[in-house]
Amino acid sequence: MSTSQSSFKSFVLPMIIIGALFFIFGFVTWLNGILIPYLQIACDLTDFQAMFVAFSFYIAYTIMALPSSWILKKTGFKNGMMVGLWVMAIGTLIFIPAAMSRTYGVFLTGLFVMGTGLAILQTASNPYVTVIGPKESAASRISILGICNKFAGAMAPLILAYYILNDGDAFKQSLETMNEVARVTALDTLAARVINPYIVMTIVLLIMGFGVRMAPLPEVDVTKNGDDESVDHSTKKNIFGYPHLILGVLALFFYVGAEVVAGDTIIRYGLSLGIELNVAKAFTSYTMVTMVVGYLLGITLIPRVISQRFALQMSAIFGVIFALGVILTSGLTSVIFVALFGFANALVWPAIWPLALSNLGRFINTGSALLIMAISGGAIMPLVWGHLSDSFGSQQAYWVMIPCYLFILFYSIKGYKLKSWK
Repeated sequence: MSTSQSSFKSFVLPMIIIGALFFIFGFVTWLNGILIPYLQIACDLTDFQAMFVAFSFYIAYTIMALPSSWILKKTGFKNGMMVGLWVMAIGTLIFIPAAMSRTYGVFLTGLFVMGTGLAILQTASNPYVTVIGPKESAASRISILGICNKFAGAMAPLILAYYILNDGDAFKQSLETMNEVARVTALDTLAARVINPYIVMTIVLLIMGFGVRMAPLPEVDVTKNGDDESVDHSTKKNIFGYPHLILGVLALFFYVGAEVVAGDTIIRYGLSLGIELNVAKAFTSYTMVTMVVGYLLGITLIPRVISQRFALQMSAIFGVIFALGVILTSGLTSVIFVALFGFANALVWPAIWPLALSNLGRFINTGSALLIMAISGGAIMPLVWGHLSDSFGSQQAYWVMIPCYLFILFYSIKGYKLKSWK
């Protein structure tokens, strides 16, 4: 009985607590899908300018990943997660003066601060989940957390859209008939709609911070990541001596870029095809739903039926197929292919993490921070999409997805097993 209770406390309970965290920051993360068209209207932005929503949010991971690792060494996991949640709360609070002044730069500042809080949380939670159980089932555990994240991601844009863009089509049409004074007043009113939702999010994040601090979340030694202790790491002088990690960082960079492009541009893409905003505002949720389907398959099949590596290979192949589907079809069919990127993306993150962290030994903390820095792909690739969209059209901009998936395919076939650069 005591052994069973100990197992529950050391594995299941931490998964439940971290699952709740993944739900919270999944909710916050995927609000960007609706924030982009919202701010594009409120602040008069081009596609390229609007993509700085994603840039400001995700670039925080690159800038703050290594400092986050240092913070966690000083605080431990529980206090570090509490700090991360409270930093996110500061970010959501910044949305209030941003909305009052309708200043795009202040909105971006709030997004950067929110991304900083998430960098701390991600730096703690991903290696924690990887080492808390058997390494061969790490992808399944991360997939469970992914469901929590993407389920929240499916809800978030719908809930926020209800409060800030429930009359989006009528509002856009009315702007065209207004004089400059009336137009400024209307846009100020639109910007103010985010105040109440973000006040609520601030309160929830503060409460979650206290909750995590009081929760029975045990500390684990992440330097023991399930590797065979007989493996000699002494020949590796630094983290760059592990090609499978460095290539994994690049693969994760392209993956996150592809994931954010899929989730954050689909509404804008639907609008560019003439689809009404009242219909298009749900499109990000469709991408999240297909992702949840992929996660469920991963939990069911890995490692009993297929390996993490095979799942990664098939994900990359599906990604290329869906990208060609977006480009070569038209109308709602093309939008459906964008939503299907969620299915292709679902198992990439949980498959790359254990492959990239394999046999790092004492370098696992730094390796984990580098993988978190790769989330900057979500900052860079949407800007590339936005530039291509302004220059060649939104549909042609999805060509950017193909090299992303091709590199992931390379990593799944060869890159993950390279132990030397020679």
